[in-house]
Amino acid sequence: MQHDSSFPGRVRLGMVGGGEGAFIGAVHRHAARFDDRYALLAGALSSRADAAQRSGLALGLDPERIYDDYLQMARAESVREDGIEAVCIVTPNHMHAPVARAFLEAGIHVICDKPVTTNSDDARALKALAEERGLLFAVTHNYSAYPMVRHAQQMVREGALGTIRVVQVEYAQDWLASPLEQSGQKQAAWRTDPAKAGGGAIGDIGSHAWQLADAITGLRLEALAAQLSSFVPGRVIDDDVQVLLRYEGGARGMLWASQVAPGCANELRIRVFGSAGGIEWAQQQSNELHWTPLGEPTRILTRGSGAMNAAGARVSRIPAGHPEGYIDAFAALYSEIASHLLARRHGGDPGPAHFPTIDDGLRGVLFIETVQQSSLSGGVWTALRT
Repeated sequence: MQHDSSFPGRVRLGMVGGGEGAFIGAVHRHAARFDDRYALLAGALSSRADAAQRSGLALGLDPERIYDDYLQMARAESVREDGIEAVCIVTPNHMHAPVARAFLEAGIHVICDKPVTTNSDDARALKALAEERGLLFAVTHNYSAYPMVRHAQQMVREGALGTIRVVQVEYAQDWLASPLEQSGQKQAAWRTDPAKAGGGAIGDIGSHAWQLADAITGLRLEALAAQLSSFVPGRVIDDDVQVLLRYEGGARGMLWASQVAPGCANELRIRVFGSAGGIEWAQQQSNELHWTPLGEPTRILTRGSGAMNAAGARVSRIPAGHPEGYIDAFAALYSEIASHLLARRHGGDPGPAHFPTIDDGLRGVLFIETVQQSSLSGGVWTALRT
């Protein structure tokens, strides 16, 4: 594909899924446009042709580039002189793999929501295909792009906490505390369908909690013992998960993810304790990081302050005192991905990827599968699948 001079500083983007009634599609579109580094030019926005057309027209897409299905879109865009450079995949989980495969085979970079696939065989195949074609495959674990999360990550890498001993991470919601899927609510329906979701709370939000701990600590998980529960009558997929974690090197941890916790609205929280101090970060106070050096009072580090390190400052946009949040963090990922894609367009070296890639996506799926395996075996300690 040749470069279209109409968008010299923007990545030409397409989207699969995310049409009318879809929450996460709108989030991705906002994030992609936040720093004005993408132009959304094409889409197969629904599995239903009528909804796909309505959604595309509502977004102002060229009618010729509103597609009824993703295969048609991949074929058509790959031969256009102004065809898309990357596709954003925001379908239900079971469609991630076939859609990603089609666009990788067409020579188009992929930005995919998590979990990257519903099984590790598909994830391995996508990793191999992306590497074979020399294409970028990014995974939107957006919580890892909060400024204070990046600050915490650099603190750990620089040894401020000493040897990591304990990791505690949780992600609690309450929106599925009743059988919402029985009302026909679109998001609840597919997220509680094992054939489409692949996993319940463990895949939907437990994967985010795992990745947050993984990104901040850099520790590699050795084994786990898990208990998956389905508390809502009639629900055939987990809505609560509790996991004990054993890391290489001796650190221990706990992960809790629940969608049946009344009073909890996207409460993502992590605490990491080492031999020299501990840190705590919570999404609902995302502009703060609590840092307690051993034997000293707790300090509250704030985004945009003079105490922020280079990793945090890189994804911080506005002066201290103005809160940054969910969309800002999502946009930070998209901006980092854009930098890589534009460098590739011009034959330059994109440098290290600060955002999650297919490697992280594969490890996330292996984590989910190991949790499921442990729970099915009665919660026994189970070595992480490799």
